[in-house]
Amino acid sequence: MSFLRTTFLTAYKARMYPNYWDMLALLFVLSVITFFAFTAKQMSTPYHLGQVIPISLSPSHLPFYAARTVVRMLIALCVSLVFTFTFATWAAKSARAEKIIIPVIDVLQSVPILGFLSVTVAGFIALFPGSLLGPECAAIFVIFTSQAWNMALGFYQTVKAVPSEVQEAARLFHLSAWQRFWRIDVPYSMPSLLWNTMASMSAGWFFVVATEAITVSNQKILLPGIGSYISVAILAADLRAITYAILAMLIVILIYDQLLFRPLVAWSERFKAEHQATESEHAPESWVINLFRRTRIVRSMGAKIAQWFDRFVNIKLFRRVNSSLISHSHTLNKEKKIDLWYNVLTLMIGVLAFVFLVIYIVHNISLPEVAHVFFLGLITAFRVLILIILCSLFWVPVGIFIGLRPRAAQLAQPIAQILAAFPANLLYPFIVVFIVTYHLNPNIWLTPLMILGSQWYILFNVIAGASSLPKDLIQVADNLGVVGWLRWQRLLLPVIFPFYITGAITAAGGAWNASIVAEVASWGNQTLVATGLGAYITEYTAAGNFPRIALGIGMMCLLVLIFNRLVWRPLYAYAVDRFLLG
Repeated sequence: MSFLRTTFLTAYKARMYPNYWDMLALLFVLSVITFFAFTAKQMSTPYHLGQVIPISLSPSHLPFYAARTVVRMLIALCVSLVFTFTFATWAAKSARAEKIIIPVIDVLQSVPILGFLSVTVAGFIALFPGSLLGPECAAIFVIFTSQAWNMALGFYQTVKAVPSEVQEAARLFHLSAWQRFWRIDVPYSMPSLLWNTMASMSAGWFFVVATEAITVSNQKILLPGIGSYISVAILAADLRAITYAILAMLIVILIYDQLLFRPLVAWSERFKAEHQATESEHAPESWVINLFRRTRIVRSMGAKIAQWFDRFVNIKLFRRVNSSLISHSHTLNKEKKIDLWYNVLTLMIGVLAFVFLVIYIVHNISLPEVAHVFFLGLITAFRVLILIILCSLFWVPVGIFIGLRPRAAQLAQPIAQILAAFPANLLYPFIVVFIVTYHLNPNIWLTPLMILGSQWYILFNVIAGASSLPKDLIQVADNLGVVGWLRWQRLLLPVIFPFYITGAITAAGGAWNASIVAEVASWGNQTLVATGLGAYITEYTAAGNFPRIALGIGMMCLLVLIFNRLVWRPLYAYAVDRFLLG
């Protein structure tokens, strides 16, 4: 008996002592913390408006620039996640909030990042006088605007799609709204949220030049980062520096794919329903997760964190009032009155904002110019529509193929991230030289740059939709011999259609946003300009002409809102009502 007790105590103590894997894991964690601490300290150095921050094209500076860019993007990603969890959940749970939040997101995702910069950069600089934190916060905010809308729309769509039987189980267990969010909404949405997060991270890379090389009112601020490095290289027409920037981007994307997204994708497998779970031999793996699983102390710390999280989740918040204590008719009448006043107030605010914008524009701009800007908007709208159709025809089959094959998804994940993160500015040397050499029309050949970054929203959302397809439905279709076009018509397209609509809405908004960098291409002293609303906004943003900036942004928002209301939202409602599983 004493021997067994001694053996048990020895084994117990052994589990409490660190092993070699603990040392390696702790070294890894401390390195990451040190990296963030050092980079964050550099972001708060003294700075005065007009001060020139030198950007060196030497490749030895690229690791430091890459670190600054990645920290900005990760901070923006965390803020985007908080925004997503707050407002997307609110819109999914409240019909009143949905009427405002979703249209606002539709509009905001189409607002050019130069529009956000022109409005916010002065405020952030005034908020942190004499510090680089002002321009840094402005850059982080703009990166946030390139990430948050896609994540919010994707999370909203999956929360709305939680199966009815799961919601009924939550009611039977008397889960509070807080518990339901953490126990049902977040786990069910996790696979889709991860793919949209990867797409959003790549979108941040796409606009990294505009966010780190800020030009507003003829004032240029260069923040240390890969984006400003690319901007200086383009101005100097240094093709070698552009090549170094491309290599640095590829290395950085592969690093954070291995350290962040690959572990998250492998971890998210536990949140899939049984009929969606990947077979064990094809399940995603991560060497980071395997490392932590082999540790002793780190695993013990993880168990403690899990216990604290359980206590955090099980806080009884947002309990509903027992409806049986209140008259049903009284409650119904009260809800109708609240809805009426809510709709009236919303309409009044919208009308007042519209009237204010119209008065501001009319007092500063002539009506013929307003008509001309509307015509420019129609040209850009036609480009966006054609590009969305072409990308859908290509990426929907590809996304379904990848989503149904876990091994293909593992291979495609880093490749898609790299391609999605490729800034359009890096193609300017080749595009400009190609157009000038062969005397081509910029209105046609600059157009593909608009969809270069946003097309991946379609791919990532279709992959998320295809990966959610229950395996038993696939087996039933195989047993019944449903193949060819019938399989696509009856099984595959209906399942991915709601996800595709979400991706198409975001891709269209991203294409509108990208028009500001796609309709004006520069390389050295050569500049090509395509006719369109994006070029108009870019021109007057650089000049600091705020009435015309407001006109261009307002016209873009109006056209996007009309297009969403007439096309995308009816399609989304049809997809949810007709095809959504559960």
